[in-house]
Amino acid sequence: MGRRLTIGVTGPDRGGLIAWLMTALAIRRCGARAIRITPSRRIDHKLLDAVVIGGGNDVDPFHYGQQPELEDEEPGQRSSLVDWLVGLVLGLFRMIFATHSSQDSDPDRDELEKKIIRHALSEQMPLLGICRGAQLINVVLGGSLNQKIGHFYTEETSNVRSILPRKTVTLTPASRLHRILQRGSCVVNALHNQSIDQLGEDLIVSALEPTGVIQSIEKCSHSFCLGVQWHPEYMPQSKTQQRLFHALVHSARERSEAGGQRC
Repeated sequence: MGRRLTIGVTGPDRGGLIAWLMTALAIRRCGARAIRITPSRRIDHKLLDAVVIGGGNDVDPFHYGQQPELEDEEPGQRSSLVDWLVGLVLGLFRMIFATHSSQDSDPDRDELEKKIIRHALSEQMPLLGICRGAQLINVVLGGSLNQKIGHFYTEETSNVRSILPRKTVTLTPASRLHRILQRGSCVVNALHNQSIDQLGEDLIVSALEPTGVIQSIEKCSHSFCLGVQWHPEYMPQSKTQQRLFHALVHSARERSEAGGQRC
């Protein structure tokens, strides 16, 4: 059996504890070790085999040439009992440990994660972006974001924001995401109030809402660069969603065994 892989997981200095713990758990279940990275807890990128850019604060619109806009909100649908129970527990923990608004910008985190993303892209290091992480990957590659997404929805297609899996997304056939999840559609959670607008360089859409909101992106010329708008770490009960972490670790192991630099 080979050495245990090390997966970096980024997050904020304040808050984000539950997201970190759930992501670390998902990675551990895949046989790898997670290490937390924040603006005040940096590590040498060369110690990592792969990286997860986590969710959290909105990306500062400065990074894609826009001024901040005012926010808008919306409502919701149905879930299974197991989903509801898992969501209730995680939702309570998130409220208890929350220490800041997800609307606040975090310039130190933005800069840290931009450097890590650029490094991962240049070194072909496996990279998974979750929610804000997917958005930041798009921005680093020259894309932009919708700061408000209310215009995508009507009364019949309200914007569900829930830790529970209550939103159906359609996967792009022949995409890496489609191969990983092994299905044409799936039900996901949704905690975002922004979305990807113009795609960055060499990115394709690998999942969409029926309303047109981009739910996943991937980079064609990279061994593993994938971003999802939802939070798979908050769905430990879903074997489908856990395949994302298995695929990340598998890609890191393949790279390591092929003699790739340990980034």
